[in-house]
Amino acid sequence: MNLNGTTALVTGANRGLGRHFAQQLLERGAAKVYAAARDPRTIDLPGVVPIALDITDPESVARAAAAAPDVDVLINNAGVSLHQNLVTGDLDKIRRELETNFFGTLNVIRAFTPLRAILNMNSRLSWISYAGAGGYAASKAAQWSLTNTVRLELPDTLVTGVYLSATDTDMMAGWDIPKNDPADVVRQAVDGLEADALEVIADEDTAQAKADLSAEPALAT
Repeated sequence: MNLNGTTALVTGANRGLGRHFAQQLLERGAAKVYAAARDPRTIDLPGVVPIALDITDPESVARAAAAAPDVDVLINNAGVSLHQNLVTGDLDKIRRELETNFFGTLNVIRAFTPLRAILNMNSRLSWISYAGAGGYAASKAAQWSLTNTVRLELPDTLVTGVYLSATDTDMMAGWDIPKNDPADVVRQAVDGLEADALEVIADEDTAQAKADLSAEPALAT
């Protein structure tokens, strides 16, 4: 699709990947970019339209949809990782991960449809699990299924899933490991939208995780 002249909404646009999405969409010629955050006063990017949106609150979602009825490209970037094991973790925190990453994404899609394009920021952990991130992995596996199902239910809408490993954002600030450049991830994602791609795999580790889905299950070493 051609992004020139489109009207986009980016969730979680006050920092990290979301801020890069808003900036790069403007650079690609979007006519208007709504930059959404719980507190729109945290939006500091020139040229965007700040808008209040808590994706876990149906009333907030409904207000945003009423305030931005011209959106035709939706970037579902907002998400949360609370580092919970499934068996021993805090159930309220696990529910929050699911409420945000799965139900929150679904809330926004339902409110803003019909659309020309939807892009969901998924994860390598849609396909693998790590001890200490069971709740997040489960929520991202659910978001992977959501992405594929919405694509079937909305055949006239381009639905793109983006999958990535550790990326240099606030979510991964405490991890001393190699990380993707968020600007590069977003560039790949926006390139994918413009190429009508159904999936964007942002790095080699994520590509390997998807390839390993056909292998026999094994414990991580």
